[in-house]
Amino acid sequence: MGLFDVHAHLTDPRLAAIEGEVLARAQAAGITTIVSNGLNPGDNQAVAELAARSPLVRPAFGLYPVDAVLPELLALGIPYEHRGLEPVAAEVAVAWLRQHLPDAVALGEIGLDRHWVPEPLWERQEAVFRDLIRLGLALDKPIILHSRRAEARALQILQEEGARRVDWHCFSSKIKLGRRIAEHGHWLSIPANAARIDGFRRLLEILPRDKILLETDCPYLSPVRGELNEPASVARTVSLAASLWGCGEGAAVDQLEENFEALFGFAP
Repeated sequence: MGLFDVHAHLTDPRLAAIEGEVLARAQAAGITTIVSNGLNPGDNQAVAELAARSPLVRPAFGLYPVDAVLPELLALGIPYEHRGLEPVAAEVAVAWLRQHLPDAVALGEIGLDRHWVPEPLWERQEAVFRDLIRLGLALDKPIILHSRRAEARALQILQEEGARRVDWHCFSSKIKLGRRIAEHGHWLSIPANAARIDGFRRLLEILPRDKILLETDCPYLSPVRGELNEPASVARTVSLAASLWGCGEGAAVDQLEENFEALFGFAP
């Protein structure tokens, strides 16, 4: 059996500083695959380097939806913490992905974000999103999706573009929409803080089991408030899933492994 984390940010400085410890704890918890997601060209490169030195890590390269319009956002005078990185035009980021995405297991994370991005930039953000979806489809890569306050619109665009191999990372919208997403053939990944957040627990309980994946979004969304999250916490979500599904942990892992392989095309 192999546990997995489909959405981690191991290149975050807080985790990168203790990389060896984090990976050792993940391995001790039974994790065999961590998909570390990139946010922009610089972060994607760091993800690639991490994956090259750790067999536990599989790279996903992406363009975070805020980064997709970051130069325009800053030009409007809207403050946004961009990790000290020089803003990169979306065209430059997409060009990087065209060159390097063949080396990744997925395109992610990408998507729409209407929490940080104001309405005047929505059209621009959607145009970049469509370009990225088309790139992922052309290269036959699954998509790891970020959608915040734009879930229905994101689903509409994905349907229009014909994208079916999609994982909705940290889906937190209405259960009715979650069911629609699953009916469309997409997957939804449940974060480790389902241990303390009723909404995520409810999704884990009622969504079709063959459309559920597990993630951490580490270092965020810890199952213990105030603590740094890391991939090892996936093991706690497996225990929760088994309890909610009324089965043993082995059976839960078997189902989750099947789901992972259906999306990514390889076993975790």
